[in-house]
Amino acid sequence: MAALASFIAALGLPGFMPFATGPHGGSVWTGVFPGTERAGYVYLPPGYDPSRRYPVVYLLHGMPGSPSEYLVGTDLVDDADDRIANGELHPFIGVMPAAGPTARYNGEWAGPWEHALVGQVVPWVDQHLATIDSRSGRTLAGLSAGGFGAFDIGLRNSGLFGAIESWSGYFRPLHDGPFKHATKAVLRANDPTLLAAADRRTLAEEHVRFFLSTGPYHSHWFRPAETTSFAAELRRLGLPVQTFVYAQAKGEWTAQVDAGLTWAFGR
Repeated sequence: MAALASFIAALGLPGFMPFATGPHGGSVWTGVFPGTERAGYVYLPPGYDPSRRYPVVYLLHGMPGSPSEYLVGTDLVDDADDRIANGELHPFIGVMPAAGPTARYNGEWAGPWEHALVGQVVPWVDQHLATIDSRSGRTLAGLSAGGFGAFDIGLRNSGLFGAIESWSGYFRPLHDGPFKHATKAVLRANDPTLLAAADRRTLAEEHVRFFLSTGPYHSHWFRPAETTSFAAELRRLGLPVQTFVYAQAKGEWTAQVDAGLTWAFGR
């Protein structure tokens, strides 16, 4: 019955089709979000009820890569279903859009992909799903390059997201994707450290929360110390931040996503 209810409720997602079902009736839907070029996913929790209102987490994938990394690499659906069913997590909606024209895209969550997320995906989700359609109901999170994207987009769009998370991310714009030929002014305008310092007062007034986690070294672009240094900078600015450090590579992605979901939606 729960799966059937989710199916009926989600028929209002134009262009999206059923993709998978969780162990407790949660469901995954796949389709192309407006402003994007390839398939993404929506996770609806067990017992999804369109007469209720749910918080949303927007999950940005790493580069190169696809949003399927959350379904395959971190076992998001089974884990979320289990933890919602046993009362560990409040029910939430997960939105997993895609950046770039193909899975080989090795750029950044910036430029057209920022514009698509902010200008089209978020309004579309609020229009078609039973969301808490305000800053307090939205979390923006990402793995690796998605972690940079979460902080860059979240800090550049004040008032849109109430919580921002980075899982083994970095905090400087790389010279690729939309930044390949960027001017110094554009790079500064997409530097999370500069953005946080410039908007400290607004971030504090809006009670924006931050979560940072890191595992061991996983690419030449990523340095675990960058996460701890950025967390220290947020604390210096008087902003609330939670941090986790994982020493072992085995299982680190799942562990970081689990911790991030607990921080955002834990009871």
